Amino acid sequence: MAGGIEIRAAHFPGRAPIDAYGNGGFRFAEMSHRGSILCLPSGIHGWSVEGFHDLKEADLSRLFEEAAEFDLLLVGTGEHLVPMPAEFRKRFREAGVAVETMATGAAVRTYNVLLAEDRTVAAALIAVD
Repeated sequence: MAGGIEIRAAHFPGRAPIDAYGNGGFRFAEMSHRGSILCLPSGIHGWSVEGFHDLKEADLSRLFEEAAEFDLLLVGTGEHLVPMPAEFRKRFREAGVAVETMATGAAVRTYNVLLAEDRTVAAALIAVD
């Protein structure tokens, strides 16, 4: 390996149901990922957010970039439900996206059902222990 180890952003290039969650990560498509994830039409991406209370505009940039590709965003806020800040909810509404926040476990289950129904859904899931 002349160039050394290459570190790339975590990305699975497709849509897949979430097989399991907990222990600080997720399992999907016969793989696992430690940390939070974004499930988008472009694939499943690693997401650096650790807690919903610390959410910043930059954390949502990929979601806003792809907002034309989905009409419902499920947000898994961790162990407990935390409401989406009004300014972010308004921006998603202006982009034509409905937002539903819930605990991560509920968001995973709902995402899997809607994905199986071939709905245009995306999910932002904060990892839980």
